[in-house]
Amino acid sequence: MTTINNLNDVVSRNIRAIEMAGVLMRIFSFSLVSWLGPGSPFFFVWAFNTCDAVMLSWCSLIKKDPAYILLNVFWIGVGLVGMIRASGFLQ
Repeated sequence: MTTINNLNDVVSRNIRAIEMAGVLMRIFSFSLVSWLGPGSPFFFVWAFNTCDAVMLSWCSLIKKDPAYILLNVFWIGVGLVGMIRASGFLQ
């Protein structure tokens, strides 16, 4: 439990920077798909998008913001499905 508390403290102290990084990551990943279309590295895009969703979910949990908790946890699920599909397990 101490490790989680320590991580929460680090995230709390840097929450604005972490949120900005997460938002920029999401913009980048969807811009990549928009620019490259079917030639996009879809596994990378979904993995990157899932990482930013984890970051933004953690921030929203600390802030106790239910709407953004729901939105970003949803994106974690979408990202996991996207990675499974991109790797060819669901055809």
